[in-house]
This record gives sequence, C-alpha cells and structure tokens, in this order.
Amino acid sequence: MNHLLSPALESLPAPARASQRLPQTVRPMHNWAIVLAGGEGRRLRPLVRRLFGDDRPKQYIQLLGPTSLLRQTLDRVARLIPAERTVVVSRAEHARYIARELGAGPAPRVLLQPEDRGTSAAVLFAAHMIRRWDPEATIAVLPSDHFIREEDRFLGHLAEVAAVVERHPQWMVLLGARPSTPEIEYGWIKPGAPLSETSDGLVCRVQGFLEKPGLETAQRCLSTGWLWNTFAFVTTLPTLLDVGRQFLPEVDARLKLINAFERSGDGVWAIRQAYALAPKSDFSRDVLVRCPPSLAVSLLPPLTWSDLGTPRRVVAAASSLTVRPFWMTAGRGTLNALTIIMRESSAT
Repeated sequence: MNHLLSPALESLPAPARASQRLPQTVRPMHNWAIVLAGGEGRRLRPLVRRLFGDDRPKQYIQLLGPTSLLRQTLDRVARLIPAERTVVVSRAEHARYIARELGAGPAPRVLLQPEDRGTSAAVLFAAHMIRRWDPEATIAVLPSDHFIREEDRFLGHLAEVAAVVERHPQWMVLLGARPSTPEIEYGWIKPGAPLSETSDGLVCRVQGFLEKPGLETAQRCLSTGWLWNTFAFVTTLPTLLDVGRQFLPEVDARLKLINAFERSGDGVWAIRQAYALAPKSDFSRDVLVRCPPSLAVSLLPPLTWSDLGTPRRVVAAASSLTVRPFWMTAGRGTLNALTIIMRESSAT
C-alpha cells in the first residue's frame, strides 16, 4: 500500500495478482478498474438504520447476501482485472469500513478522498494516480452499489467493450441498460450513429444525454429508444484525462498537482489542498450531459441491472434472488419496518 492511505488501512495486505480470464483480444496487462465507493447513500439511510442498526453507507452493508455491495463488486471485478490494477476511491471517514471489507488476500489499491467533491473528482483522482503506474491503461469505471444478477453476461460484455476501446482508444463507451420504466432518477442516453459492434449489438455515438429528467420527458425517452445510463464506462487513460482537461478544468488542475508533491514526499498534504480548493462536480451533469465527441454507448445484453439508490429498488432486487437476504426473512418486526420504509419512500 502507498502512503496515500489512511493509517486505518496501512496494515492491510499488499495487492497480489489475481487469476485472469480475459479474452485474447484484450491487453490484460493494461486493463484497470476504478471502483467508486465514496457515496453516503443518504436515501437508503432509513432502511439501513431500521434493518442494520447503524448509518453505514449502503456499499458497506450486506443488503443482497452474506457480503457487502462493495465486496460483491470487487469479487465481480476480480474475475477480469487483478487486485493490483483495481483502484477503490472512497472517503477518509470510510477507512474503517473499507479495512473491514478487504480482510486477508489480494487487496486493491485504495484512494481516500479527504472531502466530498463529487464523482468528477473521484474519477479524475484515480485517473491521475493510474497515470503514474500505467500511462497506457484502459480503464473500466464501475460504481460499487449496483445490482447485477447475471454477472457472467455482464462481465463478458464488459470485456468486449474493453476490446473495442483498445481498437478505438479515443472513445469513452458507456454501458447502457434497456429501460423498463420511465425512471426519473437515472440518466438517459440517446444512441446515434453506429461506430462499432460487440456480439450483443452495436456501439453507437451518443446523440443526446439527459440526467434525471422529469416524468413526461422520461416517458418520451422510454418510447423513443433511449437507454438508461448505468454510469459504468470504459475508456483509455489519455481520453479520460483529455475529457477532464476540457470539461472539468478547475478540478483537473488541482488534482494533477498531486503527483508533483507526491515525488517530494508531500502527497498527503497535496491531496488535502487539492480537495480543499477544487469545486464540487458531478461527472454526469458536467461531462456526459455535454456529450463529448468521444462519447459512445453500448447496450448491455439482456440482464437484471439496478442502481440501488432507493428502498423500493433494494426490495425489488432482493425479491428477485433465489436465496433471499436474511433481513427479508427475519420475522414480523422486519416486515413492519419495511412497510414503514416503503410508505415513507413513496411519500417523498
């Protein structure tokens, strides 16, 4: 582990190589993953508090099985990308939760942000760190709080998209899910002209992007072939850094200074200064909505995907599992708590 980590994580094991099952069309030595784990999960706090008795962010909770959402994400990623090329971006106040999740065995690199500056800072912070380790990296950016039931299908598609990006390093390819409802809490992607293809279908230029539209607009998107944005995407490091410079100049300028101070031994101070001075920014609103020329989308194959952002989505995902999580079978008290939470969620 490097000294960017919190003291709570210094005793964790160093990363070790994980087994590889990547297609031959992908350069396995240059594939990296950024796992975003810095969210607070405020909308799920009532559910977490009632069912688990604390206020941990949702990614550290065993919502859908015996392991946390973060651990499930890391186990999924490890089937394609080894731990030493996986970067978890979280927050300093989450250090104790992350230490508990990693345990023994191969551990990813962990970057702890001193403050919340939004998803743009999280993505670019990891990108600038990866530039030190592997300037030729191809990067998959993946949230840590999503439900994906058909993991094999998802990972196969992710590997194919990475291979497409290897052939077209100037692209940033979003993974789009086929919508089933006019969801107003998701981003929506309008596919444009075809650029390439995978075994599951076309990779298209992004013609339009809307972040959390109103209901009437979402209904139009649903009826005219738009896709849900999963906020999972694949791109090359140079393209990601170019996007940062062009669309997030203030955030990028602060974060790129960290490496210079890191070489002089002042990396921790530099990170604190960068985050103290950088503006807060949302990657979807400040980058994706503006549809950079490099932006493309690939439709996921038929699978069950959900952003676990609300109690209703969590209950729906848990109900679809063959083995229900323990909190769904814990008796009348749990049933009453869920009824209250669902009623409160519907009222907001």
